[in-house]
Amino acid sequence: MRLGLVLGEAGSGLRRNVSMVISVILVTFISLTFVGAAILLQMQIGQMKGYWYDRAQVAVYMCTATDNTGNCAQEEATQEQKDAVEAQLGSTTLAPFIKKFEFESHDQAFANFQTQFADSQITSFVTKDMLPESFRVNLNDPTQSDILIESLSSQAGVQAVEDQKRYLDQIFAVLNAASFTAIGLAVLMLIAAVLLIATTIRLSAFSRRRELGIMRLVGASNRFIQTPFILEGVFAALIGSLLAGGAVIAIVQFFVKGYLAETIATTTTLVGLDEAILVVPILIVVGGILAAASAGFAISRYLKV
Repeated sequence: MRLGLVLGEAGSGLRRNVSMVISVILVTFISLTFVGAAILLQMQIGQMKGYWYDRAQVAVYMCTATDNTGNCAQEEATQEQKDAVEAQLGSTTLAPFIKKFEFESHDQAFANFQTQFADSQITSFVTKDMLPESFRVNLNDPTQSDILIESLSSQAGVQAVEDQKRYLDQIFAVLNAASFTAIGLAVLMLIAAVLLIATTIRLSAFSRRRELGIMRLVGASNRFIQTPFILEGVFAALIGSLLAGGAVIAIVQFFVKGYLAETIATTTTLVGLDEAILVVPILIVVGGILAAASAGFAISRYLKV
């Protein structure tokens, strides 16, 4: 098979169907941009889970003089009760699961509260005695918090044992839903791109039906006839894939490293250009494979008619 002749036929087909080629490029670009965004979002979720789960704590809140929930009877937790909880945390039963723990007094809780709600008027209505003392526990494996909750919930002087990871799970559930939505839209757009590529190839073949007839009469193989049409679809899809890769890099550079880095980079880790560059080859491969499969199927069906 002469490569120059095949490439010439493919170029001729692209020139004859410029508007359809542009449509394929745009649809491929939009659909693969969604795919790239979904991949980056999953990478971001993974980084955030690693960052926050490592910092997620189990809070063991002690009773206050105004509290009657849990094991409390409107009496401040005594020093003996606090010592008992600390001893339990350091026991051979719980110590293997605990990375570290620290005690937060009324003064420390009140200082943290004032810092957290510095812009709110609520700080003027809260006194330090209203905020419970607590033990803040970091686990070696954040998923094993149930062991701590079961061991300490019934301890005297303990108001409640709360796993902060459950709040993170709700946030990550929302982020995962957004990611799956992006994937769903990407799949729909990819289906549209595949159908458009198939339609483009069939129209290109129909416009060159006389040439195809002559090629068949002189004994050209189906492979020789099909290859230029497949190259047309792959070429258009690859341009769209490259544009999608550029869009993904631009999103990371200007939105993630720009806007997000200025607002939340101090509270979590963010994906960077290294992750974006890893996504680009994936988009190119996906675009090329889908285009080749769609174009090959369309032209083979046309030649059988």
